[in-house]
Amino acid sequence: MAAVVLGSGAAWAQTTHTNLTFLSGATIPDANNNGIGIQSPTLSLSTLNGPISSLKVSLDISGGFNGDLYATLAGPSGGFTVLLNRTGVQSGNTHGYSDAGFNVTFDDTLADGNGNIHFYQNAVNPGGGVLTGTWQPDGENIDPQSPAASFPTTPTAFLSSFDGTNPNGQWTLFLSDLSAGNQSTVVSWGLDITAVPEPGTLALAAIGGLAVLLLRNSRQRRF
Repeated sequence: MAAVVLGSGAAWAQTTHTNLTFLSGATIPDANNNGIGIQSPTLSLSTLNGPISSLKVSLDISGGFNGDLYATLAGPSGGFTVLLNRTGVQSGNTHGYSDAGFNVTFDDTLADGNGNIHFYQNAVNPGGGVLTGTWQPDGENIDPQSPAASFPTTPTAFLSSFDGTNPNGQWTLFLSDLSAGNQSTVVSWGLDITAVPEPGTLALAAIGGLAVLLLRNSRQRRF
């Protein structure tokens, strides 16, 4: 695991930016139609200051059949997003996209990416290769075994659901493969968290700084 924490701005406007990458190497069980799939080892954070103001997720999966995969992320203090829900599945395409693998970043901000990942071939077609780039999460919070005609629905499970929640605690990535043939492996995944300190914390920091300044001035006047 690699972690980088950066701070910027004055004490009363400071944000923290934390980038975490977790190596995996776990194989997703093929045709796991009972929905059990695999769950990442529980990841516990404890040192971030303040609630989440924005969150991005990276996911690197090799091999497999992209239209088979279902992936979700749950946070420690609420928040839930559907990253993948059988990309490409819709009326007329019961199997979804046949490309093999993802090496992508999920970001709710449409301006920063290529659109919703569920229909990524509307934007790019890797021709059987690994999909790359920045995409909005699938967000379709329906049973991945739903009939193809049930897709698409209105996406509701986005990364913004984590905004304002405490990033410290247990994060859980879940993945499953819903159809037989072509096995996928999770190479790595990561969290890119921007947090903003609580106003109370900022106020205390400002008051503490002011108290130190007043004490110094008082001492200087005595001499």
